[in-house]
Amino acid sequence: MKQINRLVSIAVVAGCFAWSAASRAADSYPSRPIRLITPAAPGGTTDFLARLVGAKLGEALKQQVVVDNRASASGVVAADITAHSPPDGYTLIVVYHQHTVNAALNPKLPYKVLDDFTPITQMTAAGLLLLVNQSSPPKTLKEFLEWTRSYKGPLNFGSAGIGSGGHLAGELYNLMAGVKAQHIPYKGTGPALIDLIGGQYQYNFAGMSGAVPMVRAGKLRGLAVTAPKRLPALPDVPAMAEALPGFEIVGWYGVFGPAKLPKAILTRLHDEIVKILQRPDIKDIIAGDGAEPVGNTPEEFRKFLDADVAKWAKLVKESGAKLN
Repeated sequence: MKQINRLVSIAVVAGCFAWSAASRAADSYPSRPIRLITPAAPGGTTDFLARLVGAKLGEALKQQVVVDNRASASGVVAADITAHSPPDGYTLIVVYHQHTVNAALNPKLPYKVLDDFTPITQMTAAGLLLLVNQSSPPKTLKEFLEWTRSYKGPLNFGSAGIGSGGHLAGELYNLMAGVKAQHIPYKGTGPALIDLIGGQYQYNFAGMSGAVPMVRAGKLRGLAVTAPKRLPALPDVPAMAEALPGFEIVGWYGVFGPAKLPKAILTRLHDEIVKILQRPDIKDIIAGDGAEPVGNTPEEFRKFLDADVAKWAKLVKESGAKLN
């Protein structure tokens, strides 16, 4: 009995030391720069949000937030780095719908899409924008449908990568419009739109933050949004559902940490990011690009992610989308 009591006492003391160390780490957080990984190249929506929110987060935490672009393998490389980083709050990742799509497309991921991460908050929700080159014949959604259905030669659509919302939107368009366009994946929205401007392929369903500035600058033509209805930021641009009833792709962007992120650090990060999203100037920037700021709780974000995994699995199955 004495031996048992001694072991129990040791365990209690060890637990207290561990709790005290974790508490001190949380109290001093952050004491060095934070790495904010983004699974995309510079110039796209993911990179834009990472830099917008990252800069303000750095000001709030009084530490530099360094955006680390890791555009490779449809976001798998960036997610794998994050999943296997220490859960100390110094490695975070901006994720988007591609993260949950990957669960449906790739059964051999080197991490668990939900269990190996700590959801912090969903930053935004937004549809995608159907884009064509300024020299392309279609100037309306109706003309685009007719053009793609009667296109002579190879018909291709680009996206930010395999498993991105743009990829799935293109596959859904194939399914609902009865066309057979081939997918060309890129390492992010930025490189994909540069090639669309250059006429390297025919169309793209791109994230709003990366697409809207290109349209306003006259570099690309926006024909439709994939949200269920027209957006206040683009009132003259129809929803895809106006021509193809039931067509809807609404993407999201959020922030994760590795699994088992300490509660105190999670709370600090969540609260600061939500404050940033609620700032009038940030809300105006996000809304101006056709998106909506969210800022939900970690628990709400996790429930949303569970449902999103199921949604994309259904769409991947129905569309026949593949990794290659």
